[in-house]
Amino acid sequence: MNNLVGGVILAGGLSRRMGGQEKGMVLLGNKTILSRVIERAKPQTEKLILNANGNSQRFKDYKLTVVKDSISDYPGPLAGILSGMEWMSKNFENAIWLASFPCDAPFIPTNFVEKCLYKIPSNTEIVCAKSVGRAHPVCALWKIKLMDELNTAIEKEGVRKIDNWTKNYNIHFVEFETTTIDPFFNINSPDDLKEAKTIINNYY
Repeated sequence: MNNLVGGVILAGGLSRRMGGQEKGMVLLGNKTILSRVIERAKPQTEKLILNANGNSQRFKDYKLTVVKDSISDYPGPLAGILSGMEWMSKNFENAIWLASFPCDAPFIPTNFVEKCLYKIPSNTEIVCAKSVGRAHPVCALWKIKLMDELNTAIEKEGVRKIDNWTKNYNIHFVEFETTTIDPFFNINSPDDLKEAKTIINNYY
């Protein structure tokens, strides 16, 4: 079975809970949060892109192709996933899956893609990570063939919430262990950043 995987790091949001400060650019230890995500995501995919809006030059040092939302007005992470699918369909035609990585999850497992695809049911269309019994809808793998249906859902049906779209498809959940920290811990606020710094100091 062909399981070629492209990847997209989702950085197209407005970072409202961080006061508008771009989360990926915030330093965590001696590296930006985005740098840490890239280090973990890049080895897991054949091609990795960054979904971000605005001036792409601010990301030039990261040496990733930057792809804007193809749908305007910041409709949320589904738009970033759609843009990733569209880019892969044009530039990585053999890709079957798109892996999505949030730009604010610096501890995402280095075996995320491998574990998600291990012995999944043959009819699976979406694979979603879970930890501590909680699903992480943005940390997922998506069949790229769902691209047109996702476009219709966002553009014509006004779907914004990931769960409202994925409930219509064959979704498989994969539980990840949390022996020391939650690997899907994400940084949404200044308090989360403080906690992440503690994690870095204790475990990295």
